[in-house]
Amino acid sequence: MTLVGVQQRKVAVHDLEVGMFVSDLDRPWHQTPFPIQGFYIRSEDDIRALKSHCRWVMIDVAEVRDTTKFEQGEIKPAFGRRTLRRGGDREELKLPPLAIQEPVTYETTTTLKKEIKVSRQLLDDAELALERAFESLQEGGEADLRPVAEITRKMVASVIRHPDALLWLSRIRAHDDYIYRHSLNTSIWALVCGRHLGLNEGLLNHLGMGCLLSQVGKTVLPRSLLNHEGQFSAEDYARYRTYVEKGLAMLEGTGVSRAVLSVVGGHRERHNGSGFPQGVRGTRIPLMAKVAGIAEYFESLIGPRDGGDDPMTPAKAVSLLYDMRNIEFQEDLVENFIQAIGVYPTGSLVELSDGQRGIVVSHSPERRLWPKVMVMTDQEHKPLKSAHIIDLARYNESRDVNEALIVKECLPHGSEGLDPSRYDVTGAESRWNFSRLISG
Repeated sequence: MTLVGVQQRKVAVHDLEVGMFVSDLDRPWHQTPFPIQGFYIRSEDDIRALKSHCRWVMIDVAEVRDTTKFEQGEIKPAFGRRTLRRGGDREELKLPPLAIQEPVTYETTTTLKKEIKVSRQLLDDAELALERAFESLQEGGEADLRPVAEITRKMVASVIRHPDALLWLSRIRAHDDYIYRHSLNTSIWALVCGRHLGLNEGLLNHLGMGCLLSQVGKTVLPRSLLNHEGQFSAEDYARYRTYVEKGLAMLEGTGVSRAVLSVVGGHRERHNGSGFPQGVRGTRIPLMAKVAGIAEYFESLIGPRDGGDDPMTPAKAVSLLYDMRNIEFQEDLVENFIQAIGVYPTGSLVELSDGQRGIVVSHSPERRLWPKVMVMTDQEHKPLKSAHIIDLARYNESRDVNEALIVKECLPHGSEGLDPSRYDVTGAESRWNFSRLISG
C-alpha cells in the first residue's frame, strides 16, 4: 500500500513550467513581489517574473511512500508541533497556522493628510500621560491610569482610520526620554499589526495599553544600568531582566485588565522559550504578548538607546525579523507583521534606483516593494525646491521591468539632508509644496 504526500524539489528557474506550485525561493519572500504563502505558476509571465528575481526555487511535488511499516507499527506517525534546529544552536519551533477568532476587516476611512492633522497632538499627549503615570507608579502611590487608557483609545481609533499616520508622526518627532519613546513606538507598531490581524477594537485597546505600560519596570532600575542596554555583562543582564516582574508588581492593584497585564508580563517571552521572565514557549505565550514582543524587538533595532548600538535601517530589521521566524517569533505572526508595516515601513528614508532620495509615506500590502515615496532630493542628492510624491506601484504599472523605478536601498535615520521633522506632509506651515499628496 502507498501513501501520497508532498515533498519539495529544487528547480532552476529556466526549468519551470506552468502549473507548478512554488513553495520557497532562493531569497526571502519579503524581498520579492510574490505571495509569502507560495503560489501556482499560471502563465509564462509568472515564469519571467521569477527569472527576474531568482536563480532557483523550490516546488511542491507528490511523494509516494510505502506504508507497510506504518501499518505494522514499526514507525509511529507524528502529529502537532515539530521542533527543529536551524542556524547553529537556535531552536526552531513550528506551530499550527494562526487562527484569529472572528477577525475584523478594517477599511481605511480617511486620507493620510487628514489623519495626521487630527492626530498631530496625540503623541505629545501620550508622552505626557505616560510620564505622569510612570512617576506615580515609581513613587508607589495610587496611580491614575485613566489618562493612559484614554490615550490608548485615541491611538486605536487613529490606527483603525488610517494605519500610517501615527507611524509617520512617531518617526519624524523628537523624543527626550528613551523609555517613553520606546513605549509609544512599540505600541504603534503593535497596533498596526493587530489591525492587520483583524483584532477587534477591544483587543486593540488592551494591546496598545499593554505596550504603553510594558517598560514601566525600567523606571526603578539604575540609570547607569539602562545606559548600557544591549551591552550587558552577565550580571547586569540578570538585573535588567527583572524589569518585567518589577513592572507587574508596580501595576498590581491599579485596576488594569488581565489582558493588559498579560502583555506587560509576556512581551519579552520568546517563541522557542529563550525569553524571560518565565521562559515559556509556543502556545503558552498569549497572542497579544507575541505581537507586543515582535513590535518591541523591531523598535529596539531601529531606535536603540542613545550611546548603544547604531540604529538599523527598517529594511535590515525586517530581514532580521524574517530570519528569526519560528525561532524567537512565530512564523505567521512575523509574516503578518511584515505585511502590516511593509518591507519599507512608513517613515523609512530611502534612495531610489535613479539616485533620488526621500521618505516612505505609505505602502500597499499587495505591492510591498513599491511604496509611496516623498522625494526630497534630486539624482545628485541636492535638496529640491518642492518635494513631490512618487507612487512607485502606479509609476511602474505600465513600465517594463528594466525601466521600473525601485527602492535601491534603505538609509539610516538621520541621514544628511533628509530630516523629516522639517517637512509637513499636510501642507500646513510648510516651505515645501505637498499638493500632490491628496489621497491616502
